[in-house]
Amino acid sequence: MMVHEGLLTHFSTVVGLPSLPGAFLMAFPALFSIVNPLGAALIFAQVTAGQSRRDCMALARQVAFYSAVLMLASIWMGGLVLSFFGITIDALRIAGGLVVAVRAWSLLQAPETEEARKQAQGSTVQASPNIMGQAFFPLTMPFTVGPGTIAVAIALGSEGPPGGNHFVFYGVLSLAGLLVAAIVWAAYTYADQLLCLLGTTGTRIVSRLAALILLSIGVQILITGVQGVILSSAHAVLLMVG
Repeated sequence: MMVHEGLLTHFSTVVGLPSLPGAFLMAFPALFSIVNPLGAALIFAQVTAGQSRRDCMALARQVAFYSAVLMLASIWMGGLVLSFFGITIDALRIAGGLVVAVRAWSLLQAPETEEARKQAQGSTVQASPNIMGQAFFPLTMPFTVGPGTIAVAIALGSEGPPGGNHFVFYGVLSLAGLLVAAIVWAAYTYADQLLCLLGTTGTRIVSRLAALILLSIGVQILITGVQGVILSSAHAVLLMVG
């Protein structure tokens, strides 16, 4: 019985949950790719056209703050939501991996469609002196951090090692989320400069590269979920045999 448990522990270490550096290297590209701050910044520049430089900077700072709050809340509190609804971690990994992979595939095939969606969301923001009142909705939710980003953040939070230091692990994920929010702030603050530097073609190239990374991460999350189900089933069988 001890041999079986040792094999399961070794197997889970090899194929299961990432180390802390690995968690950051997995979380940051995933959040960055699905938020896509560079692509969103181009639409942000169009939305805020005619606004003063001071207002645009203040708006970018507010949107970045709200984005960080949403991502951190999803990372830290997602597990509680799952427990409340009786959803297992492996089920979330499989579902989250599928959602991320499908979303990434659509972005990889046609980033122009995503640009059109962002443009449609951005068109709901009216240029007015009270544009700061629209910082959370729709500029933060769903324009910058949408349901897909929240699902990815919850799925990443579910990757925590059993029996490990969850606070440190969530801290690493939070660092990745804060870094993405900082990039959102920088990209939105200098959106006009990015618009001149990248242009439409450059933005689509960056979007496709980000989508490819996101697709790989979605597949990895899905594989981890399937492996978790296999491990749980094998452990149950071993307990019955032992």
